[in-house]
Amino acid sequence: MATIDLHQKPFDDATITKLEIFENYAKEWLPTFIMSYPNKDLWIFDFFAGTGYDMVGVPGSPIRILRQIKNQTGNIFKQKTRIRVCFNEFDKSKFEQLKSSTENFITTDNELERLCNNNLLLIEYRDSDFAELFPKTLSTIQKNPSLLYLDQNGMKFLADNYLLTLAKLPTTDFLYYLSSSYFVRFGDTIPFKTNLKIDMERIKDNPYKYIHKSILEQLRERIPVYSKLKLYPFTIKKGRNIYGIIFGASHLRAVDKFLKTAWDKNNLNGEANFDIEDDSYKQQLDLFEGHLPTKIDTFQNNLKDLILYREITTNKEAYDYTLEQGHLDKHANDIIKKMKNEGLIKYDAKSPMVNYEQVYKNKKIIEYYLMP
Repeated sequence: MATIDLHQKPFDDATITKLEIFENYAKEWLPTFIMSYPNKDLWIFDFFAGTGYDMVGVPGSPIRILRQIKNQTGNIFKQKTRIRVCFNEFDKSKFEQLKSSTENFITTDNELERLCNNNLLLIEYRDSDFAELFPKTLSTIQKNPSLLYLDQNGMKFLADNYLLTLAKLPTTDFLYYLSSSYFVRFGDTIPFKTNLKIDMERIKDNPYKYIHKSILEQLRERIPVYSKLKLYPFTIKKGRNIYGIIFGASHLRAVDKFLKTAWDKNNLNGEANFDIEDDSYKQQLDLFEGHLPTKIDTFQNNLKDLILYREITTNKEAYDYTLEQGHLDKHANDIIKKMKNEGLIKYDAKSPMVNYEQVYKNKKIIEYYLMP
């Protein structure tokens, strides 16, 4: 199956969306781990790095990664955390462009060059096939907090030998960009069936716009029960085709950061670059047409019911449920505050305290009590 060369023409809007999410997550990931791991190594692997820029000079993932590292220069020096980056590009002609563009970016930036001179930023360049490189890097990934970018047009890297390996890594986050539309076109071919365990009939039972979510739901089912790995989708529509990002992490702090990144990209649904749930239409309905709940409305109504039926009784349970449903803590806090103001519940705190800092960092657990 042929792959698409994204660098033969300017990046399109879908690719820009993907790159912005990749960069924005690095912006969240870097300070969190830099401040948590002083005098340690952090690794970033860009396994399908490309050339560094598109043909009109728009930065690709390597330059965007370096920009975010530059923004953390002060914290890196303060914590003495070493940032190690592996840029891999299998295409030999692109590999030379990759080295040239990233080295030039570093040498013309005083802060990045200072990090390199102090051995706090170390770059490795590889021109390997991912299938050969990944096993060689696995021991490094297992030993160090790592952020993985997987960006390619085929499907074979969703096979169990990769997914189940990632499911065992407690401090590894990954963002995987794929063409979900390929499943419709090639899902019944032998290469797909050989590498993947995806039920195409289940996928086709859903509207086409949900294909990426449907794929992710089946991937979730393949994660062992002992694993803490969480998977979340972000669907990207390009013309008639559907692409998407699969985010994976085992730590709830990482999940929290990704969801904030996704909802910043689209505050209607936090899971697509378009109105996948028709929420704009639902918001415009007037009193004569009735009201259809938006995605946020549905979540808040469900959380309200769970609290009233005593299935959720604490801020920890509310926070865990919020992440499980792919929502922001703000969405939960807003409805719980409203319930208190309406005299439905009470709690001994100034706020509902549904956030990572209170629940997991400060370990402040409060209970929600029903009012008589």
